[in-house]
Amino acid sequence: MKRKMDRKDRKQPIFHFLKKMQSLHLFLYPVIGVILFIVLYSNVEPDTFDAKLFSVSDQTIYAPVTVVDKEMTEKRREEAAESVEDQYVLKKEYADNSVDLVESLFDAIMEASSNAEMSSKEKLDRLKSSLGDMYDKYPESVYTSLLSANEGQLTLAKDAVVTAVNETMSEPIPAEKLEEARNKVKERLQNVNLPDKIRSAAEEIGRSAIISNYVFDPKSTDEKREEAKEKVQEVQIKQGQIIVEEGQLIDREVYRKLELLGLLDNKYTFQPIIGLFILVLLVMIYLAYFFEKEKNSFFTSKNQSLLLFTIILAITLTVMKIISLFQKMDYSHIGFIVPVLMGVMLTKLLINDRLAFVTSIIYAFCGSLIFNDGVTGTFNFTIGLYYLCGCIAAILFLGEHNVRSKILQAGLFVSAVNIVVITAILFIQNGIYSNLEIGSYFLMAIVSGVISSVLTIGLMPFFESGFGILSTMKLIELSNPNHPLLRKILTEAPGTYHHSVMVANLAEAACEAIGANGLLARVGSYYHDIGKTKRPRYFIENQMNMENPHDKLSPQLSKNIIIAHAEEGAEMLRKHKMPKEFIDIALQHHGTSLLKFFYHKAQENSDQPILESEFRYPGPKPQTREIAVICIADSVEAAVRSMKNPMPEKIEKLVRSIIKDKLQDGQFDECDITFKELETVAKILCETLKGIFHSRIEYPEFHEKKVKKT
Repeated sequence: MKRKMDRKDRKQPIFHFLKKMQSLHLFLYPVIGVILFIVLYSNVEPDTFDAKLFSVSDQTIYAPVTVVDKEMTEKRREEAAESVEDQYVLKKEYADNSVDLVESLFDAIMEASSNAEMSSKEKLDRLKSSLGDMYDKYPESVYTSLLSANEGQLTLAKDAVVTAVNETMSEPIPAEKLEEARNKVKERLQNVNLPDKIRSAAEEIGRSAIISNYVFDPKSTDEKREEAKEKVQEVQIKQGQIIVEEGQLIDREVYRKLELLGLLDNKYTFQPIIGLFILVLLVMIYLAYFFEKEKNSFFTSKNQSLLLFTIILAITLTVMKIISLFQKMDYSHIGFIVPVLMGVMLTKLLINDRLAFVTSIIYAFCGSLIFNDGVTGTFNFTIGLYYLCGCIAAILFLGEHNVRSKILQAGLFVSAVNIVVITAILFIQNGIYSNLEIGSYFLMAIVSGVISSVLTIGLMPFFESGFGILSTMKLIELSNPNHPLLRKILTEAPGTYHHSVMVANLAEAACEAIGANGLLARVGSYYHDIGKTKRPRYFIENQMNMENPHDKLSPQLSKNIIIAHAEEGAEMLRKHKMPKEFIDIALQHHGTSLLKFFYHKAQENSDQPILESEFRYPGPKPQTREIAVICIADSVEAAVRSMKNPMPEKIEKLVRSIIKDKLQDGQFDECDITFKELETVAKILCETLKGIFHSRIEYPEFHEKKVKKT
């Protein structure tokens, strides 16, 4: 037995050891991050140019990003502020002050001249004492002339000067127009009926009372200038803007812009690298969440599925990166030819649909970065959209049709979708393209879809054999009745073939109800009794119109023949290099159950006690939910088929009895099936069996009448 197990282990897939490495997935997530970072690093690394001041540029340089030119913005704002004129304000209180000054002066003169007994000199001295420092503001002749006037003349002169000053200063008087305003006062006093000497003195007082009342307002000026600054928009160097054309002199302004954009070789920035690291980290987090939460029926370990995904991702990105090198040869749209669908279809067919959708987004993101030559920005959104639409189209087209013939059809379908997407992009861009350019785009779209299909078909066998993957496509192919082993069962043991088909129907329905792999249960059931083809007539379903050979054999010999079909079936499956899951089903579908009929028969024929262990299958017990369900369906189908009148109540009682016996016998101790799932299995099996063994109408017998010949 040990020799057989050793041979069995040698035939396991080369990645079988991964199941034992429980923490491998913790290592693979960083590996995925490193792969993404290495592949994308050169595409986000800032471009630098060896540009010398006052040299001639040997190429046209475009702005890779949009930046704010703070220096130019500040310069324009200062220019706007300087263009704002000084702000002035009319000080109306200045007119009141001047009028008060004139009135006070005339009041003092009138008071000094009111005493007739005083001499002119005494009056002048009194006026000087009354006015104080203000006395020196006017020539002494002004005071002398006014002190010689009578009260009426002084009153008239006062009123005339006050009126002239008030009218003149009611209007704005800037400093540069001060002399003009004073002349207006003189003109207004020309018509006053006063002696020339007194009028001249009044004019002198009026002129000196006029001051500039339209003064500079610093607060208002500052507000206007700040407002002018705010109206100036930021000066930006737009993404894609030409900084310097080929053959143009790199002057100080051009050099400053290159320096501002970080395009000079002495100005290296780590910001793009940090940004790429953050994006890669997000992708790793999304994948970690997906693989830790997702249940994948194709694998017993997430290590295998994650390693497979990592390899597919690495292959696809490597192909993408190699093709991107042709961008340097002015093939700016070479990204259209990348067979990116290969990675998505392999992911869908070998893992599942949900991960394929996630992978589509990853490839679109990577493609938009890898093929960013010839575009003004960091991301080539055209390629990203192209990849995303094509990948989603492939996933939706394949749907549940996981057969190899559909892969090529999917490639052709996606080629048509690629052409539609490219056409839409060209129309949206509203560019002018030659027929040769459009034709080359369409040709690359077709080649991309076809090559993706060819590579997918070519790589799938390597992944399936290397990882021991039993994919949906593989299961569908193995369910073909023309398979040599199925034809062997059909021709050599037709009863067993019919039994296997019935078990397959029951097991598939039950597995799908509990969330297990129904397709695996169905196809595995087709092969579970392949060992019976060694001695088909020793199994009751193949004993049609013949005596039972066990009637002439001892119970021990009969037991050996019956039990041997499990190991012999597993050996036949190994010989034909069938999937390990099928071998496990053949070995485990009876578990360690007891051959009750031959055990009791042996007890009846022997005087010595018979050990129960001698009449049990060697096992092992079912290790998975699918095998546990097949184990139940196998026993239920055989039992119901032997019933003479399979009524629904009897079927349900029998099904629950079989499940109860196997549960009590410990046949499900080594698999993760739950009591709730066993209850669901019982209900589904009863419903399916009731549909198979439904009541039929009894047709009356038709007796052929003899016709008398004439």
